[in-house]
Amino acid sequence: MTDKTIDYILRATWQAISRMYNEEALKYGGTMATGFALLSMDKENGTPSTALGPKMGMEATSLTRTLKSMEEKGLIERKKNPEDGRGVLIYLTEEGKKNRAISRENVLKFNETVKQHVSAEKLQHFMEVAETINELIQNKTIFNQTETTENETHN
Repeated sequence: MTDKTIDYILRATWQAISRMYNEEALKYGGTMATGFALLSMDKENGTPSTALGPKMGMEATSLTRTLKSMEEKGLIERKKNPEDGRGVLIYLTEEGKKNRAISRENVLKFNETVKQHVSAEKLQHFMEVAETINELIQNKTIFNQTETTENETHN
């Protein structure tokens, strides 16, 4: 893997994880997106629909489709927000809570299995590298820095 780029390794790994979760979710009639949404919702107090998109990093159209599918399957129900009549709170149904528990177990099982095969030190390094990559992206230092360097070279 030494000849592969960092983004290739991240993308291939994420695609493998995504495929794994989707295969498991399919056993329960769901998808990885559904499981992720269930885990992102407050179990008891409802979650504002507007808070879910940013929390999950999902585009509004994808989130709308996912929530519609979840509602049709009886996993969630929407209710007006009593504190803000314009807003909607999303609540898990009993079936949604059961599926949330299954999703949680699967995530914990994945994490535990990885921890059994990767040392705590290597996992810590992985987390640090991932955090650094995220900071570089959020701070827009990757391409802005390259542009600055190129501009300085051409002047």
